[in-house]
Amino acid sequence: MKSTYLFLYKNMLQLILGICLVSALASCRKESPQINDPKRYIEGSFSEAFEAYWNGMNNNYIFWDTDPTNWDEIYRKYQPIFAKMNINDSTDVRKSYTYFKEMTSTLIDSHYALRINSPYVQDSAAYISPSDARHQKSLDYHGNINPNFFYSTIPPKYLDRGYVRGFINLSATDQFFAVAGKIKGNILYLHFNEFSLNVIKDLPTPNNAQKALQYYFDEVKKPEGLKGIIIDVRSNGGGYLSDLDLLVGGLTDKEFSIGATRSKIGNGRLDYTPWIPATVHPGKDAKLFTAPIIVLADLNSVSMAEMTTMALKAMPGGNVKFVGERTWGGNGPLLNNNDYYNSGQFSTGFLSLVYTSSTALRYVDGKLYEGIGFPPDIEVKYNKAALDAGTDPQLEKAISLIPQ
Repeated sequence: MKSTYLFLYKNMLQLILGICLVSALASCRKESPQINDPKRYIEGSFSEAFEAYWNGMNNNYIFWDTDPTNWDEIYRKYQPIFAKMNINDSTDVRKSYTYFKEMTSTLIDSHYALRINSPYVQDSAAYISPSDARHQKSLDYHGNINPNFFYSTIPPKYLDRGYVRGFINLSATDQFFAVAGKIKGNILYLHFNEFSLNVIKDLPTPNNAQKALQYYFDEVKKPEGLKGIIIDVRSNGGGYLSDLDLLVGGLTDKEFSIGATRSKIGNGRLDYTPWIPATVHPGKDAKLFTAPIIVLADLNSVSMAEMTTMALKAMPGGNVKFVGERTWGGNGPLLNNNDYYNSGQFSTGFLSLVYTSSTALRYVDGKLYEGIGFPPDIEVKYNKAALDAGTDPQLEKAISLIPQ
């Protein structure tokens, strides 16, 4: 499974206000519905465990209006199957893993992951991830580009002397790294492996990853002489949504819309909140960057990496090109506060985690790219042989699009 992405939503206040408004209006008509928390179900049998999960999905899943999965048919088919199984039988618990994979296989939420809370399935994959299974079956699938290629190969081959790079361990399993520098003296380049930019920027102890980011932000503040910028989010697994204003807002002097988001309220499958505008806010003293901006992304760019790509493309001015591959297709923002809406991740007694988006993103063109990914302007596919030889066709294409 992709790492658990915890998003701090910049427009949270706006979202909460919108939902409170909906709640207030609803209360004028009738009493607000009682939320059926999946954790409140008694799960002494597989039948009860199935009911808790099915209803949790029925209430919390945000994409029922566009998802092809027939959730009622899922109930009709699998409820009798689970009713015949014994939740204390190890063989039946392992069978349930297969059934949960079948039931979720067509869900379009690409953040979606499910974990069974039982030692009997410890030998199975830790998470059931429908989007990961679909991607691995696609003809164009490839794994992440090796981090060492960004860190050790790109700088000496493509960047001018004086580039800055560094890494820092954020936890036992989470290492952040960034590379920043110039190409041909006038193209600013930035790559980083995850969206923890605000976290790194505010660390009290200076480190080289922080210096790499600072190098980039200092250069953006004095854009005179820059012919273009390349922002490289290939194989970036996402992270904090609060980084959107820091990174994209640093390139504009005006607020602009990237589309709208909505959540759910109430227990009905289609009890949605209104669409609420999603905007990028300009950074303090930020200047509008008018020279070409190239964003590099690939099919492993997901979540915040996708939303950043989409936000850059939505910038007014039309000076942004997206080079690479169609992104992963998991761009529904996640919130970590479940008090104001009825969507997003939940758990039951039998399932330690059902991880799912809490909001849907409708892009500025009116389309949802959840489950299908955001398409590039110029497709340049992953080329393992070239990368193994130390050449980067996608980066070279990006460089070629910036006139000298």
